Amino acid sequence: MKTLLNYTLALFLLASTTIFTACSSDDDSTPTDELAGITKFKEITNDSHTIELYSHAGSLEQGFNEISIRIKDNATGDYVKNAEVSWMPIMHMAMMNHSCPKSEVEKVTANGTLYEGYIVFQMAQNATEYWDLKIDYTINGTTYSATSVLDVPASAKRRVNTFTGTDGAKYIVAYAEPHHPKVAINDVTFGVWKMQDMMNFPVVDGYTLKIDPRMPSMGNHSSPNNVDATQKANGGLYEGKLSLTMTGYWKINLQLLNAEATVLKGEAITDTVLESSIFFELEF
Repeated sequence: MKTLLNYTLALFLLASTTIFTACSSDDDSTPTDELAGITKFKEITNDSHTIELYSHAGSLEQGFNEISIRIKDNATGDYVKNAEVSWMPIMHMAMMNHSCPKSEVEKVTANGTLYEGYIVFQMAQNATEYWDLKIDYTINGTTYSATSVLDVPASAKRRVNTFTGTDGAKYIVAYAEPHHPKVAINDVTFGVWKMQDMMNFPVVDGYTLKIDPRMPSMGNHSSPNNVDATQKANGGLYEGKLSLTMTGYWKINLQLLNAEATVLKGEAITDTVLESSIFFELEF
């Protein structure tokens, strides 16, 4: 009996060790695909590096754009993991230049090669006016820079609103997510920024973005259980709930309220007011 118990215990320990080793091996050997869900749309090259730009759509458009960056050493072919990166988008117009809302550029993971942030192009390019992007970065105390023209066409649907509020300030409100809306109550993300000057557009804190989705082709009906968008923390984007009850074309009517609940722009929808002066468009 003792021999049988010892044999059974040995088998149990061997099986446990095998399972643990297999699990550990799988966990350790499973690579993280940094590029999952994003597609490269541009390369910017200087004498030392090639900067790769990625987005979910594999392109840019007028409005909110999440952009990821990788920096490749031209001499070794290796991707840089320890850079400090900043960027400055500039719209070159006939009579002036200006920038747009943008985030800091941050490392995605400590051991990865991706850096990411967002840029909100409030206007599209045209035949004579264009956007370019200057990327400054530091590696081991040495600074580098690269600049290139970007392709920023007009969005097919309205994804960004630029307006002057009743307080006299100029605002930019942009749609960020979801990328692929569904017939459901969707988690929705917007951004709100104020123009400080032509080159600086800080995030607006403590406001509320009221949302009222409507289907103009279906009697302008709305939907239940929407939640107005607010911030979770200063400096962040605005999050809410967007109820979409069927596929088709939706107009997401907006009202921007300040911290005192004063409406700065936008109108409530009624039987006679069929759309707000600020809105987003979705079709799926």
